[in-house]
Amino acid sequence: MTRPSKRLRKAVLPAAGLGTRFLPATKAQPKEMLPVVDKPLIQYAVEECLASGLENIIIVTGRGKNAIEDHFDAAPELERFLEEKGKRELAEQVRQLSNMIQFSYTRQKEPLGLGHAVLCARELVGDEPFAVLLGDVIIDGTPPATRQLIEAFEATGTGVIAVQEVAREQTRMYGIVDAQPTAGTHWGERLLRIRTLVEKPSPEQAPSTLGVTGRYVLPPEIFDCIERTRQGALGEIQLTDALVLLAQQHGLHALVVDGTTYDAGDKLGFLKATVEFGLKNPELGAAFREYLRSLKL
Repeated sequence: MTRPSKRLRKAVLPAAGLGTRFLPATKAQPKEMLPVVDKPLIQYAVEECLASGLENIIIVTGRGKNAIEDHFDAAPELERFLEEKGKRELAEQVRQLSNMIQFSYTRQKEPLGLGHAVLCARELVGDEPFAVLLGDVIIDGTPPATRQLIEAFEATGTGVIAVQEVAREQTRMYGIVDAQPTAGTHWGERLLRIRTLVEKPSPEQAPSTLGVTGRYVLPPEIFDCIERTRQGALGEIQLTDALVLLAQQHGLHALVVDGTTYDAGDKLGFLKATVEFGLKNPELGAAFREYLRSLKL
């Protein structure tokens, strides 16, 4: 195994999608700003980056996504108003949003797929390895899922993507890896070398039941792979297709990460995340649990 020559400092958060699965709620607001208890979806990914030791977040936005930039920008008028009303704790929470980490933004002018969204960040990433976090996926784990991937990347010298076991009848909802365990590491059978990936295969055609879960640590060579990827039937450039090229030419690993994954870009997954994070909330959890127990289901 070869160690990477450059330290991983940056993360790319694609946030330019249209959010059609949540219409009409997302007609005038970004899906990434839908709240799970008291924080918007994308803030969970940002906090994961911070907890994973990253220093710079590049958010790929699109038309109608200004609310994301505003959320992480300074708001001196709001801070002053809260302090004048004696709500200093709230004022500090607002202040921390703009100070927690360095933000950069770039635009995806057309919704041409996840691969194209990542490619839009090329100039800001430069010739460095970087993480990719899908803002509508929350992974609740210790250490954070991205930190787990970074450690595997530093040990293997190749890109590493997060996977989880899924029910075979659900393989058509995920990118599925064809991989074999990597011997001689402390991850055991949780670290696998990828032979190829298949995007949303039928249960009969799926090479495994390991689905890609929205966290990636990638070398800069992925950008050349994306540029060589052809558009699919819907005119989109899929990141999965570029990952296949990366696996063939530079190597690629999958890591079964420790943690619970919530696909909050799906309505049912969003509800599950809301309930479970609500139960964990120190202010609301006890009362919310009693309320759920009172329901006659």
